[in-house]
This record gives sequence, C-alpha cells and structure tokens, in this order.
Amino acid sequence: MGKKAVKKTKYACQECGHVAYQWMGKCPSCGAWNSLVEEVDLTLSDAGGSKKPAEDGQLERIISSRKSALGNKAKVVRLNEITDAEAIRWTTQISEFDRVLGGGAVEGGFVLIGGDPGIGKSTIMLQTLENLSKDKKVLYVSGEESLQQIKVRGTRIGVKGENILLASETSLGKIFKLIEEVKPDVLAIDSIQTMFSNEIESAPGSVSQVREVGARLMHLAKGAGILTFVVGHVTKDGTIAGPRVLEHMVDTVLYFESSDDHSYRILRSVKNRFGSTNEIGVFEMSESGLQEVDNPSAFFLSERKEEEAGTATISSMEGTRPLLIEVQSLVAKSYLSSPRRTTIGVDHNRTALLIAVMEKKWDIALGDQDIYVNVIGGVRITETSGDLGVMVALMSSFSGKAIPRNTLFIGEVGLSGEVRAVSQIAERIKEAKTLGFARCFIPQRNLEKLDNAIPGIKLIGIKKAHELVELIF
Repeated sequence: MGKKAVKKTKYACQECGHVAYQWMGKCPSCGAWNSLVEEVDLTLSDAGGSKKPAEDGQLERIISSRKSALGNKAKVVRLNEITDAEAIRWTTQISEFDRVLGGGAVEGGFVLIGGDPGIGKSTIMLQTLENLSKDKKVLYVSGEESLQQIKVRGTRIGVKGENILLASETSLGKIFKLIEEVKPDVLAIDSIQTMFSNEIESAPGSVSQVREVGARLMHLAKGAGILTFVVGHVTKDGTIAGPRVLEHMVDTVLYFESSDDHSYRILRSVKNRFGSTNEIGVFEMSESGLQEVDNPSAFFLSERKEEEAGTATISSMEGTRPLLIEVQSLVAKSYLSSPRRTTIGVDHNRTALLIAVMEKKWDIALGDQDIYVNVIGGVRITETSGDLGVMVALMSSFSGKAIPRNTLFIGEVGLSGEVRAVSQIAERIKEAKTLGFARCFIPQRNLEKLDNAIPGIKLIGIKKAHELVELIF
C-alpha cells in the first residue's frame, strides 16, 4: 500500500535548530528570543519504510564514479594500521588566502566563508577559482547573481574565466545533476542560504534547508574528494546565518572582517582542521578586486603622526605573523558620576585590570577620568602581549607627554605590576627592526633568554611596569 504524505506545521529555531510543534517566544534549548520560524514538516502516514530521496541517489552515483578522498569501504580498522598520509594541498596562488587555510586548500576539504554583505566574499571566490582553474576543473554555482552579473564583476576585477564553469541555480538536485555531467575538482556554492532541497518543504535559508543542504554537500566533498567552498550570510550579530551545526560540519570556517572607514579586509580563521586558527590574511579592496597586503605592519602604521601624546606601538602575533599595531588612548577629566570606559579592539575587562594596576602601583588617580582606548585599523587584539603598550598609551595621554615614534612595547602585565615573558619574542623584534624601530621595551626574562643580540635595535628589559615611569615619563 502506498504511503500518503501528511503535512504538519513545525517551528524551528534559527539559532540552534531546536524543533517545536507550537510557537514560543523563547527557544527552550538556547534561550534565544523570537527565533522560532514556522516551517512545513512532511511526514508519512504509515510506519513502513520511506522512499529514498532522489538527491541521495544522485549523490551516491557521483561518489561511486570518483575515488573517495576517505575511502569508499565501510569497515573497521585499527588506528595503527592507518598509514600516515599528508593532506594533498592545492595552492590558490593568493598567499594571504593560503596562509589562513594552513598552506593551501585541501583536496576534499569543505570551507565555509562568511562576512557582511559587500565585503568581498564573492570577489575572493572568483579570484580563487580563476587561479585554481589553471590545472583543475572548477564549477561556480551562484544562487544570488545571474551569469551576466558574474561576468560583469569578473571583467571589472580582471578575471578572464576561460576555464571557470558557471551556473545560476538554487535547486540542490539540479546542482548534483550538473556535477554528474561536469565532474569538477573544485565546487563553489554562493550562497548556501539560497540553496534548497526538494525533499524539504520549507523556504530556502531556513534551519532545516541549511542543515540538509550542508549535510549533503559535506558528503559530496568527503565522498567524492571535491574541494568545496561555501559562502554564507551572517546575522546582525556577525555569525553565520542558520544552525550552528553547519559550522561543525565543515573543515574550515573563515570570516571576512572590515572597518567602515577603511578599504582593507581581514580574513580570519575561527576553525581549521588542517591548520592554525590564529592566522589572518590582510587584503585591500580596490577597483581590480582584492589585493594582498604583504606587509600588514607597515600598512597599519602608515598614518602614524610624529610625537603624538596618547599613542604607543605594540606587537601582536597572529599565528606565525608578527603585527605591529598602533594603540591610541584618551584620558580626560570626567564630569559624570560614573566615568566612561570605552575600548575598541582590546578586551574591556583586561583594560579595566590594567587601569587598576596603574592606580595601585603607579599611584595615579584615574577614578575621575573618562578613558578611551582604540586599536587603529579595526584590528582586534586577542593576546596579552600588548598590556605594556596599553598602559604606556594611557600614561602618555594622562601626562601629555608623547612617546618617541621609533619605540615599541612588548609584555604582559600581572596584577602585582610584574612584566611577564611572551612567546616568539625574536620574531617580534625582527619585524620591529625591519620597520625602522630603534628601541624596544621587552620583559626582562625574554631579554635573558635571547640567544643572540639583534644589531640595530636597542633592547631594554623590564621587570616591573612602574619602571617605565622613570625611564620614559
């Protein structure tokens, strides 16, 4: 006896994917408000086996026609019987992109790229596919732009696209049919929120659609060994739209970040199974597309002013790359009952900690002062090596005395005012020397452990942060 489809209404949380069969203002799973969206749940009226979805049959044919990146046989093996094989990497010929990916794109990898609208996600996709198409067969599927729009953008940024195969499609079943015909090595989906599966009766971009499409694309990438790039929209909170399970499916999650008043873009890795999550790539948006910034330190320091009070230069490690960044502070008399504390680019709580250390150890009254701290260029500092520089910038603004432009500050500061050692000190100092810095204040312990002196730059060891008051102010 045939099965009869029965439609039911369900409500899925756009944040966590929790399913409820009645609407609620607050998700009982993740606690998000107004995140439950109505969808159609298609079930079968009897308890027998269901018909296999057509898309699954297409997916199996694609996988069986190609050598799987992970092996097609489902069997149990001992861990020590598995051979150590390095992942096959393909260079995108964009060094900043390769750096964030961990040395290049991995065959059979599944990469998710998110970012605000207009930040350059589709642009870097087109540039990457242009380079990969020189020796790989690539397929670019867009659900947001027509083929003519992609051509216009490609012409503007100098992409000829002689070997890029394009399709404007949103149906996953039709996309699988194209993949069967084309047999690509690289697949790009732009964007996953516009794609839909015919087996799910809900709107494209819904939790169930994004989850289903993401799962089938993951099986495609792993089973058929196809390098898959997926572009994702972001919510107002800056996270990938759709269920969080999507980020767990993929191998790599990359975010494009930018500052409203700057033309450069920062590509940051937040998850990477094949590389470090601390790497960043820096690009500048121009009329000809995204251009690599080979020396980000010089780029961030290019607009420094001479002898400006409240400014200090610090060093931050982003993966294997040292970045020299300018920190600005403003300390001014407050006329409010509760003085303002505003920070951009540095952790607010850590800045409050450093202010407390200055008041206690430096005997400086900052309780009645408005304090603002800003990292130039929209960079976000995630490590503690900039503590010393932040304190110096605050003291410089408070005292009105400018810091010499060629001075760098490196060091983590503890609650008792001690300056603690940081990692990769030699790389930081070499970067400072390259950019013309003549003096560098570093933790005394780092200075003692340096194997060789670095000519051309004066290194000054600091044990306690208050020593800077005597040496500089």
